[in-house]
Amino acid sequence: MPAGYLFDMDGLLLDTERLTLDAFLDCAPEFDLDPGEMRAFFMTLIGSARTQGEAMVRDFIGPDRDFDALDLAWQHHSQRRLAAGIPVKPTVAETISALHASGAVMAVVTSTFGDKARHHLDRAGLLRCFRTVIGGDEVPANKPDPAPYVQAAEQLGVPPQNCAAFEDSDTGITAAARAGCFAVQIPDLRPSARAFPDVGQRFATTLTEAVTTAQAHFHHERRRQGRSL
Repeated sequence: MPAGYLFDMDGLLLDTERLTLDAFLDCAPEFDLDPGEMRAFFMTLIGSARTQGEAMVRDFIGPDRDFDALDLAWQHHSQRRLAAGIPVKPTVAETISALHASGAVMAVVTSTFGDKARHHLDRAGLLRCFRTVIGGDEVPANKPDPAPYVQAAEQLGVPPQNCAAFEDSDTGITAAARAGCFAVQIPDLRPSARAFPDVGQRFATTLTEAVTTAQAHFHHERRRQGRSL
């Protein structure tokens, strides 16, 4: 088994990427934006840190639109949609619960600010399962830099190479692989024409499948190392 399990949050544990996209599209009439162009642009935002994403949005809307007003409207629509509850991705609740019950050491590694991430995980009923949550405002550099994953592994007391990392975005999976983790990508929202980064990751369609893939890998590696002794 992996000595540590490291999970992205938005688009991996929580189905908040789609909610955030819908909230963005809610802003279209007020700011005279084309929904099709907004949807295509949003796909390029996936996995970006707050500062980088803000710069990208400013460039997308152009100088004639008020970024601060758009940001407030986007937050308003997001909060309105979140009021109904934090959506959890399929197989996540049962997979995380089973790992927690087995004594697995787990962390969340997200570009979302730490306090906001912990609040969302708490509302989703998942926070108690994780030993630590690493937010995008709590690291020296954001994904695709490996720093967030290195920091999470250090806080768990586990070398990154003994950890399994799970990501939906290209940016995140690159960070996990660069940190030395066994990386499994579960693609969610992304530009359809974009090629996946070639960083040695495995692929899965659900978190349950991804965790099983990681556990099988570490089991195989232990058996292989045992035979070589």
